[in-house]
Amino acid sequence: MKNVVITGSTRGIGHGLSLEFLKRDCRVIITGRSQSQVDTQVATLATQFGEERIAGTVCEVTSLHSLQALWDVATGHFGRVDVWINNAGISIKRAPLWEQAETDIEAIVQTNLTGMLLANKVALAGMRKQDGGQIWNMEGFGSGGQTAPGMAAYGCTKSAVTYLIKALQKEIKGSNVQVCTLSPGMVVTDLLVGDYDLESEEWQKSKKILNILGDTVETVTPFLADGILSTNKSGARVVWLTSFKAFKRFLTAGFNKRDLFAHIPGA
Repeated sequence: MKNVVITGSTRGIGHGLSLEFLKRDCRVIITGRSQSQVDTQVATLATQFGEERIAGTVCEVTSLHSLQALWDVATGHFGRVDVWINNAGISIKRAPLWEQAETDIEAIVQTNLTGMLLANKVALAGMRKQDGGQIWNMEGFGSGGQTAPGMAAYGCTKSAVTYLIKALQKEIKGSNVQVCTLSPGMVVTDLLVGDYDLESEEWQKSKKILNILGDTVETVTPFLADGILSTNKSGARVVWLTSFKAFKRFLTAGFNKRDLFAHIPGA
């Protein structure tokens, strides 16, 4: 039975992962910025899987103090942390960089980059002290070198994740700590949809591509959870949307009509 911490796990991919790990007999720490959302998720999951296997705490990933408190809560409940997943992240409205608000740019860098650095700092220190554990850092658009109009700020923060993982591989060499990569692909969440103007021509174009390459949380997270639990090697990558899978989907797009956004008003 592994003990799993997931940042940003009250909704979206994080929530989906927490559910899948619990189905696989793990123990899970739920985190989020809202106390009420954390409490609601913990109560719901505890009813389904048992109070002894689920706990939660508010965590602001831009705060080292908050992240350390998360580590302390996890080890206080379960003794150690076997798997730490850095899932928390935000997006901002797609727009040319010169049109984006200074506060939005600062927020996305603080959460997606500074938060990622601080979370790795806390998890690495704790896992070195307990002599082992896995850290999984979440990729996103830009991690593989992709670029697109309106995505400069977000893409920069995710491109940095690739460098961070490579750098940490050298820093942990010789230890029992593993640093790995999680790549969920294009998952339909409010984070993905929220940065589009749903009345724009850009959205209509993007929607066509997303309906080909995108997937739901319920489709992707079981694969990710299984990949994490079957891995015992630093530097491992669990990738949902591989190049081959993307190529195959484009080839068959004319025969496989999907609307992943039918449940979203206005989309």
